[in-house]
Amino acid sequence: MSSYTITEINALLQGELIGYTSHNIEGAEEIKKANQNHITFIGCNKYAKFWKDSEAAVTLVHTNINIEPGENRAFIKVKNVDLAMAKILELFQPSTPVFDVDIHATAVVHETAILGKGCKIGANCYVGKDVELGDHVILYPNVCVFDETIIGAHTVVWSGTCIRERCIIGSHCIFHTNVSIGADGFGYRPSEDGRGLTKIPQIGNVIIGHYVEIGANSCVDRAKFSATIIGDGCKIDNLVQIAHNSIMGRSCIMAGHSGLAGSVTLGDGVIIGGSASIKDHTTIHSGAKVGAGSGVIGDVEAGKTVLGYPAQDARDMLKQWVAIRRFMKNS
Repeated sequence: MSSYTITEINALLQGELIGYTSHNIEGAEEIKKANQNHITFIGCNKYAKFWKDSEAAVTLVHTNINIEPGENRAFIKVKNVDLAMAKILELFQPSTPVFDVDIHATAVVHETAILGKGCKIGANCYVGKDVELGDHVILYPNVCVFDETIIGAHTVVWSGTCIRERCIIGSHCIFHTNVSIGADGFGYRPSEDGRGLTKIPQIGNVIIGHYVEIGANSCVDRAKFSATIIGDGCKIDNLVQIAHNSIMGRSCIMAGHSGLAGSVTLGDGVIIGGSASIKDHTTIHSGAKVGAGSGVIGDVEAGKTVLGYPAQDARDMLKQWVAIRRFMKNS
């Protein structure tokens, strides 16, 4: 079990240490559940009131929060509590599952596949024809990587994920459980006789940049032609749908249950809230934010925040909600 003194903790964080504790820190916990060997955090004044009754030996606090350390307790003031806590969590992060052998005996690796040094391939994986895996790629059990796909170095693919043919994946990516990359885009048109639907072939691929993380059960569909593109550094939550020919810029965030319809374009640093839906052929420019549960049916200007269904400027929508509430109250 890892254990650190308060001095060692603050040496890592370079914050302002106030108070002292003789307890060694053996883990991190939320303020109401922590014990004397835990470090916790207070990110805003709303939670400062819980410090007095908490058993935690140490807490991280934002520089503008004023509390007293108490007996044999301490706190560390930092400019960004979330980033400081991220460093703490790295200290106590458990080790990942162990591979007894680099390539499990039940894995099927095509003879034409090229594997970089240090690759690990778990039980019942499939690696297809002309696949290329960069150095230190990890495929956990039951992953499928189909023909001509390229995966960059240090990418980690968790169990149940399927990466279809001809996809291109960057380095240092993380795909969590049951991610689907490169399934057919959703394309149908009424048949000529009007009695059924004609499937539109999807002959493109998916291109994913470096340092992209995709949550469990999310889908990135292949393009009708050309490519569906996810830019460097994008972070995608669980249960997210990204449809064919969509393009995401760098460092975009999509929260759970949100979705992009076909041919949506996101600029750099766009944030999509949970359960938001974006209409096809819409462009959301760099730095824009879409509130949770919103429905975007038109282009969004750079840096703008939109909210509601249909989505509009967040300030205007909030004013409408206030007016409706007043009307309902007075009616």
